[in-house]
Amino acid sequence: MPEKRDDQTETNDQREPAGKNIPGKPGGPDNNMRFNRSMLGWVLIVLIFILVFVLFRGEGNSPTEIQAGQFKQLIDNKSLESIVVRDDGTVEGTKVNNGKTDEKGNKVYARFPTAAVNGEGFYRLLDLAGEKDIQISFKPSGSLLISFLLNLVPWLVIIVIIWFIFLRQMRSAGGGIGMLGNFGRSRHRLLSKEHTNITFNDVAGIEEAKEELQEIVEFLKNPKRFQRLGGRIPRGVLLIGDPGVGKTLLAKAIAGEADVPFFSISGSDFVEMFVGVGASRVRDLFKTAKESSPCIIFLDEIDAVGRRRGNGMSSGGHDEREQTLNAILVEMDGFDTNDQVIVIAATNRSDVLDPALTRPGRFDRQVYVPLPDIKGRYEILKVHSKKVKLSSNVDLMRLARQTPMFSGADLAAIINEAALMATMANKDSIEMIDLEESRDKLRFGKARKSRVVDEKEKIMIAWHEAGHAIVQALQPDSDPLHKVTIISRGNYGGASFSLPDKDRMTYSRNYMLAELRILYGGRIAEELYVGDISTGAGNDIMRASRMARAMVCEYGMSETLGPIKFSPDESRNSFFGDAAKEYSDKTAEIIDAEVHRLIATAYEETKAILLSKKEELVALKDALLKYETLDAEDIKRILAGQIVSKPTVNDLLAQEQQRRAAEARREAEERGEAGTGPIAPVPA
Repeated sequence: MPEKRDDQTETNDQREPAGKNIPGKPGGPDNNMRFNRSMLGWVLIVLIFILVFVLFRGEGNSPTEIQAGQFKQLIDNKSLESIVVRDDGTVEGTKVNNGKTDEKGNKVYARFPTAAVNGEGFYRLLDLAGEKDIQISFKPSGSLLISFLLNLVPWLVIIVIIWFIFLRQMRSAGGGIGMLGNFGRSRHRLLSKEHTNITFNDVAGIEEAKEELQEIVEFLKNPKRFQRLGGRIPRGVLLIGDPGVGKTLLAKAIAGEADVPFFSISGSDFVEMFVGVGASRVRDLFKTAKESSPCIIFLDEIDAVGRRRGNGMSSGGHDEREQTLNAILVEMDGFDTNDQVIVIAATNRSDVLDPALTRPGRFDRQVYVPLPDIKGRYEILKVHSKKVKLSSNVDLMRLARQTPMFSGADLAAIINEAALMATMANKDSIEMIDLEESRDKLRFGKARKSRVVDEKEKIMIAWHEAGHAIVQALQPDSDPLHKVTIISRGNYGGASFSLPDKDRMTYSRNYMLAELRILYGGRIAEELYVGDISTGAGNDIMRASRMARAMVCEYGMSETLGPIKFSPDESRNSFFGDAAKEYSDKTAEIIDAEVHRLIATAYEETKAILLSKKEELVALKDALLKYETLDAEDIKRILAGQIVSKPTVNDLLAQEQQRRAAEARREAEERGEAGTGPIAPVPA
């Protein structure tokens, strides 16, 4: 990739098939069912209103209970207008007030003992009421039934609300029977050839992986061809690769190529808050797949549930993730030979997977999906550029050379960003400058041309970037220099970019030593010619220190320590999850000394280069202050003692303003001519 040599200054600044849930369409919900659900909602509202009415009706004139003696006194005083006698010994009276019924608190009642009701005293009381011209009526007792119903109705309403709101929602979520039935159902998505337009023709740059997966598709289409010689169906294929290389795209291409059911699910969909749910979902998924065989199961990000068991604190057998993994292991090992169910899993962390999951018999094949090489990047760019309009000056092979270590997703983003930039600039097509700016924006951030930089800081940045560029241009073992700029990009004040002329699978010792010298070129230029140093070299120092330590601890490039690996083994974890150190304290001191020696040597060699090239360094610094961005040809001219002559940024801005002014005048003239001409008839 065009590598940024410097970071100068940090600023403070379960999907279902289409139509499944559409009312009135095949497979959609029935309109009558929707009507019934709405009717149930209205019934529920009516019941709530009835409950409120029953509970609060008569609250203003509810009878007050008094003693039997007080009730008799009210009769003696002619304070009652009427009496209602019930057969349970309850006597209810309505008070009078100057011949008018009170609006509130006008009813009282008394409970007489059963013995008193059956005695003569009770009837004498009624006779007394008759003598006082009090109306007497007899009604059968219904208070027990009414009281029971009034106490029962609120609970019935609460139960109906719980059933209607909670249980129905939980059941509809997964279709399970009962309150927790849906949790054990798999959340897979079923895809078929009709639901995806992606085929192997849309997958470029990973030809070897395509070939292996094409064999899987061919086996599903014509299994007898392979079984003729006694071959057995592969039970599992594990796709391994960095993020964005096309693992999921390959799975979608399989769904587009194979005319079989394709069950897709993510590893995180198995994990739930309830222990045992993940294992239940695994069993449900594989049961459904066996019923639909031949078919394919795609498990995306399988490392979410397939991590190595027994590491760290969660080493027990009742961990939810381990139970889910055990269920996957059992289901994959339980396949019959004629099941014709293939499991395809994808991960970018194959080092953390459990060995029982990756053994032959479960995942018989491990397909490595690498980052594309220059040919692969060119093919990927061709695929994505079919959807956009490119200018005639676009060189996709040059862009492929400028993007080493870019994934397929990165390349697709470059094309898309370039299309957006060209659209915002009102261009008719995407030009090469748009693609290069899109590449730099994607990797390093958007150029902040409007940022106001202090003049002293700008000079410091120019010295810094000139130091990087001079050292890199003089290193035969490094990647060629592409361009250098002091325009702020992202959080950085300036940057220098390299343009690798080839893809590197390995890095030599001389290449890494050259990288160390280039990284320290900016700091040393500040130290020699500014008289001060800045924080702009912070990222350079971090990268140089990391590279030097890797040379000593991982790649065995230290003559003192020899070819021994001292970096921690990430696959071997201690009880608390931290990688254990496997060397003594004395060895650690030697490692530190070797790292310091490599850095100190590179530092002194870089200082000697910049002292010997002072004139070229000054000329390059001045050119950066004038033009802000220089390409490789400009730097070659400066190193050769020539003068760079090209429009400055201010010149380009002035030209752009003149162009826009000319367009505005031309449009104004066209509008003026249109106003003096004949009026065109309005179409009917």
